[in-house]
Amino acid sequence: MTTLTLPELAKKMAGIDFTMLQTHAGGQIAGRPMSNNGDVDYDGDSWFFTMENTDMVREISADPNVALGLTGSKSLLGKPPLFVHVQGRAALIRDRATMAQHWVKDLERWFEQGVDTPGLVLIHVHASRIHYWDGEDEGEIVV
Repeated sequence: MTTLTLPELAKKMAGIDFTMLQTHAGGQIAGRPMSNNGDVDYDGDSWFFTMENTDMVREISADPNVALGLTGSKSLLGKPPLFVHVQGRAALIRDRATMAQHWVKDLERWFEQGVDTPGLVLIHVHASRIHYWDGEDEGEIVV
């Protein structure tokens, strides 16, 4: 078992763009890929944009306990990649000023009107526990 600090783990996570955001859906677990949009100065908070009328928003409204699963690239020497599992609580943010703080121009591909896109929602996931596997090392951080 290793003992990485959150900043050390964040540095390793910086190159991972996509995560699987997992929610509770009627007694089942649902998951979908979400991009962190380059917002990778990881401090235990993750931010994702979506639309109001999605199953994901309905599921978070019913149960804000979520999980994130991230996988890095395999190393050149064949060592297993970095795996990260985050347990946390999600909040649905509809405040345009907060959205603007996390907005990047590339998002206009999906949300053409920027933060003024009707029905736009920002999902804020605050981690409570992070478990990681880095090659043959593993550890846990309580946030």
